[in-house]
Amino acid sequence: MVTQKKVFALGTKAVAVAFSVLVLGIDGPTLAEQRYITLASTTSTENSGLFRQILPVYTAGSGVEVRVVAVGTGQAIRLAANGDADVLLVHHRASEERFVAEGFGVKRQAVMHNDFVLVGPRHDPAGVADSKSAGAALTRIAETRSLFASRGDDSGTHMAELSLWRSIEIHPGEASGTWYQEMGAGMGATLNAAVAMGAYTLVDRATWSSFANKKSLNILVEQDPALNNQYAVILVNPERHPHVKATLGRSFIEWLLSPAGQAAIAAFRIDGEQVFFPNPD
Repeated sequence: MVTQKKVFALGTKAVAVAFSVLVLGIDGPTLAEQRYITLASTTSTENSGLFRQILPVYTAGSGVEVRVVAVGTGQAIRLAANGDADVLLVHHRASEERFVAEGFGVKRQAVMHNDFVLVGPRHDPAGVADSKSAGAALTRIAETRSLFASRGDDSGTHMAELSLWRSIEIHPGEASGTWYQEMGAGMGATLNAAVAMGAYTLVDRATWSSFANKKSLNILVEQDPALNNQYAVILVNPERHPHVKATLGRSFIEWLLSPAGQAAIAAFRIDGEQVFFPNPD
């Protein structure tokens, strides 16, 4: 039985919804949905702890939750291209530019950088520790057929590794399953495999700094300009996917690039070490 009180309550709710539609230009479900955005990003930004520190700062100021889907760069880009994210934050420039050129993203904007490091066994069987570049170190690894653990997962780190091999005209995939081991796994699993096998591998500095199972692995090559690791942020194109929360996505990107967002990134530390460095466009 519907009482007069219930009719009044329903009528009040209807008025509130009508107000949202007519005055604010948005409906009730949209108001509920806009409490969060989905960010497709890399494992390095999530697993390092960066997002756990900076995203609550954004949420506290905006009231908007950021839900992170942390996967390899290639998979993150595919998720965003399918419309399964509102914002993309990854680290492989060629793929990012292609994403925008093909109409899946609105604009690529640099947000921060760090670097990759080549790590390997302390006894350094390939003798790469005195190499003047990452390319020279990889050449020695290939020549000595020393074990190398590749992520092999289409991540930003994997694509950066392949680019380094191409720069020295070596095709390690031809040796897959011998000295060149393709793990098809994330960075943590690949590092654990490198520890177990006594292998070399390429890793971003933030993940390396937060990795607890280093054991006999050491950084052997670093500070080569070829190892620069640039991250960029892109709004998923609402013209391609109308359900994308473009207004909130833009607001989040603007915050990341603002002095407040950049300061939050710069303040993040792992054991006192700064591992991400702001550099907005």
